[in-house]
Amino acid sequence: MRSSCVAIPGAFNALAALAIAKHGFEACYISGAATSVSAGVPDVGLLTHEHFAKCIREAVDASGLPILADADTGFGEAEMLRRVVIDYAKAGAAGFHIEDQKFPKRCGHLDGKELVPVDHMVEKVQWAVKAAKGLPCVVADEAAFIVCARTDARGVEGFDAAVKRATAYVNAGAEMIFPEGLGSEEEFGNFAKQLRAACGGREVFMLANMTEFGKSPIISIARFQELGYNCVIYPVSLLRIAMGAVDKALAAMKRDGSVTGVIDQMQTRKELYELISYTPGEPWEYRSR
Repeated sequence: MRSSCVAIPGAFNALAALAIAKHGFEACYISGAATSVSAGVPDVGLLTHEHFAKCIREAVDASGLPILADADTGFGEAEMLRRVVIDYAKAGAAGFHIEDQKFPKRCGHLDGKELVPVDHMVEKVQWAVKAAKGLPCVVADEAAFIVCARTDARGVEGFDAAVKRATAYVNAGAEMIFPEGLGSEEEFGNFAKQLRAACGGREVFMLANMTEFGKSPIISIARFQELGYNCVIYPVSLLRIAMGAVDKALAAMKRDGSVTGVIDQMQTRKELYELISYTPGEPWEYRSR
């Protein structure tokens, strides 16, 4: 198992994915929350998997990075998971996570969530794993497409139930577990330890969600590594920063009738062209990953 912990910033569009790559990050995340609100709708499972696949493809083409993508509750029942795996893989995703909430889902850090029965989620995981192992990229029965199972049970049924659910998902074939809505460093550490113990020492990869303004405290990537986590996603961080700047800029433009007061906060034309590797007057070659 890899000893270091990978930081995976969330991209709300292809340009953000390209910026993530330019800054040396090893992977990129396509968030259901960021994708949804970028389309002007709340994160309650309203968008289709084709919409997500388009965003994945654009991010892959722009950045060349491995993409971990949100698949919400799987866009349907167990049989649908096969199509989602295949379509996400065709779009270039390296893996996805599905969650055990009932539709319509909620943000993982909101109250009032409801869960599907354990056996319902186990069936979804099994269908996803079978589809992943059937992809052309499989070598020695090991799928290159990662199936990650998220459980929202901590805020609904309690910590112990969340560990029990996660254990069932690992037994169903999930390679990675995403415990959502944990409330402290202690909970993150205990979850990883208890799950791995329950799985008899099997290799279980752990994913942490470092979202802002939620139930979890802000924890550094180094501390997550100490707590036993392999990956940390930052789903909405870049979108929140960008939209915070957009809101302030629009207020200033409305007030002043000019962009003069905010022009020093803008990315310059030169900086934008450098980001997309474009030199005016020279042919620009489409990237091949």
